[in-house]
Amino acid sequence: MGSFRTSIVCSIAPTPQWLKKRIVATSDLYTTKTILKELDVDTVCESALCPNLNECFSRKFATFLILGDVCTRGCGFCSVERGVPSYADSDEAGKIFRAVRKLNLKHVVITSVTRDDLEDGGALKFANITKAIKEYSQGIKVELLIPDFNGSAASLMKVLAASPDIIGHNIETVKRLYTRVRRGADYERSLALLRFIKGIKPDQLTKSGLMVGLGEAESEIRETIRDIRGTGCDILTIGQYLRPRRVNLAVERFVAPDEFERYKRFAGAMGFKHVAAGPFVRSSNGGCYDKCNTAAVG
Repeated sequence: MGSFRTSIVCSIAPTPQWLKKRIVATSDLYTTKTILKELDVDTVCESALCPNLNECFSRKFATFLILGDVCTRGCGFCSVERGVPSYADSDEAGKIFRAVRKLNLKHVVITSVTRDDLEDGGALKFANITKAIKEYSQGIKVELLIPDFNGSAASLMKVLAASPDIIGHNIETVKRLYTRVRRGADYERSLALLRFIKGIKPDQLTKSGLMVGLGEAESEIRETIRDIRGTGCDILTIGQYLRPRRVNLAVERFVAPDEFERYKRFAGAMGFKHVAAGPFVRSSNGGCYDKCNTAAVG
């Protein structure tokens, strides 16, 4: 299981003060780990070595990872294993549904590895899990963080038909760095996905995320924020890239909190309904729904 210590040891030195956090083990943290282990449920928190794992698990919150833990692409920043997936769990929806009940979640975040080997990229699985949770309780908010489905409109329509509360798709980095950071992905295709959602369902809340510290210039970050907002995207997250393992891309620089604040103000002025920006902000963290709706009506 990953930890904040693992992320920092593998990154460049020295570690700035704002990236040091005190980790406290709580009974709820162990309860969450036990429930997930007993139900054999994967989380991106563990697979991607998220630095916020202890805090999220202590709040009995986790981002579920579906379609296995082997990715067909293998981006330079990600610690998830790359290879040929053989995963086919017919009870995956049931396991996540039971985890949602046991953890008493009110906001559920579901993501997946990229499965280019599947005809629909796993879209039907996203839809079925969303429907199962919604049928159990309309009071539970479901947020999906989806791959690009290789640009398939048919796959995206399956997800839209399930009516999740938020559909997220991360741009991750600036266009210039795509071939190094997001192998197999395409900057324009990702923007087109976000744009397509709004074209089909204008009221659907959409979300995207950026990492900084990979060698991008501030002007490039601002241009990327403009591009994301140009799709009609509602929610934006911006966080510090932290190298999860030595085989992953190195951190080029640690971005100071005041720079994150500049990006937050800039994105807010662009018209996003909610912006979260800071060293430990991660796109898979939930909690944006109520803030976004408050901003929309306030």
